[in-house]
Amino acid sequence: MSKPMLALITFLGGAAAAIQPSVNARLARHIGVIESASVSFLVGTLALVVVAYALSPGDYRGLQNTQWWQLTGGFLGAFFVAVTTFVVPRIGATATMALIISAQLIMGMILDHFGMFGLRGAAIDLRRIIGAAVLGLGVYLILKR
Repeated sequence: MSKPMLALITFLGGAAAAIQPSVNARLARHIGVIESASVSFLVGTLALVVVAYALSPGDYRGLQNTQWWQLTGGFLGAFFVAVTTFVVPRIGATATMALIISAQLIMGMILDHFGMFGLRGAAIDLRRIIGAAVLGLGVYLILKR
């Protein structure tokens, strides 16, 4: 797949991630925060199972060859959805996304630096530190009232 197509898909994924907490927060008004997060995961799971069976060459039988920690992504995703569902109505979508993006960038730098989870290593250098600091300044300006 071409880099422009990967960039477009990533951009759309980011846009969806920015919209999802607000949608879930509205649902939470009717059914509760944790309930909203669980419905979100249920609908997402059903959608992914349909897509997996229709389009993916993968095979769920490969689960028997995984290590326990490789299954924690679902927990991490559920935690993320529950937290954002709770936080968005309290601090707003922009502040929530600013904090999330900042945390993702810092954690991404750490994961890359140490080559964790089989990622291609990319050392934390001055350029990356400056980039994170500029983003941190942006987060500060967004959160300052």
